[in-house]
Amino acid sequence: MKKILITGSNGLLGQKLVELLTHTTDIQVIATARGENRLPSKEGYEYFSMDITNNSEVQSVIAQVKPEVIIHTAAMTNVDMCETAKDDCWKQNVNAVEYLVEASEKNNCFLVHVSTDFIFDGTDGPYTEEAEANPISFYGWSKYAAEKIVTHSNIRWGIARTVLVYGIAHDMSRTNIILWVKKSLEEGKNIKVVTDQWRTPTLAEDLAKGCYLIADQEAEGIFNISGKDFLTPYEMAIMTADYFKLDKSLIAQADSTTFSQPAKRPPRTGFDLTKSQLVLGYEPVSFNEGIGFLAGQINAGVK
Repeated sequence: MKKILITGSNGLLGQKLVELLTHTTDIQVIATARGENRLPSKEGYEYFSMDITNNSEVQSVIAQVKPEVIIHTAAMTNVDMCETAKDDCWKQNVNAVEYLVEASEKNNCFLVHVSTDFIFDGTDGPYTEEAEANPISFYGWSKYAAEKIVTHSNIRWGIARTVLVYGIAHDMSRTNIILWVKKSLEEGKNIKVVTDQWRTPTLAEDLAKGCYLIADQEAEGIFNISGKDFLTPYEMAIMTADYFKLDKSLIAQADSTTFSQPAKRPPRTGFDLTKSQLVLGYEPVSFNEGIGFLAGQINAGVK
């Protein structure tokens, strides 16, 4: 029986991991998040309140639980907010990782750390695991600093880098490109979507699966865990409209200069998945299958 502790269990990825791992045999799941447990099901796992920015709380919970593996999903991921609230961003994305590394070292835990394509400048994606990082936003810098803490530590670790995660979470107002396009077109709204950014959008369930594969195998090193289709947001919007048979003429092409955002976005990221496929056996769904997956959840009333 392997004991796995998840940080950020109230978040989108955290929820998907709890769901996946509680249905996986031989795993004891410990869910942690700041404040109370907001997951709809309370079955199949233990819950501890743990604020990752509070070092004494992190040390005490992990010493008490003594997990074999920690999957660290909690982070401040709002890229524009990170640009304007730099101290908060650093506490959540960097200091918290220092605390988790310290706890992992003391308790001999394998740490799976979730990172991002935003550590790259986006000049020549899709990227392999060996590509040179060069962040262009504060969020990107914070996540790159966190990676450095992990890679220079004395613990055993695996890093799961991901791209543009989409999915449906319980009790969260957080939207994603598929839901936004669907809702806008159903309401007859005209929308502008960028054509000059490229990503490999990732279904949250696939990211959870990738994190589990790293945790299960205690696979050391960096792994790209994303979707496999290299698309612009405009192409994603068109595919969404096609899937739900909505009016594509409401979708206008735009470039990123149309939108003023505090943080710069890397234009062309996306990942090469060869290593994850060969080493971990990771196989994500296509973007079209991902839309279908969300459609099924919407019909089933997953909120």
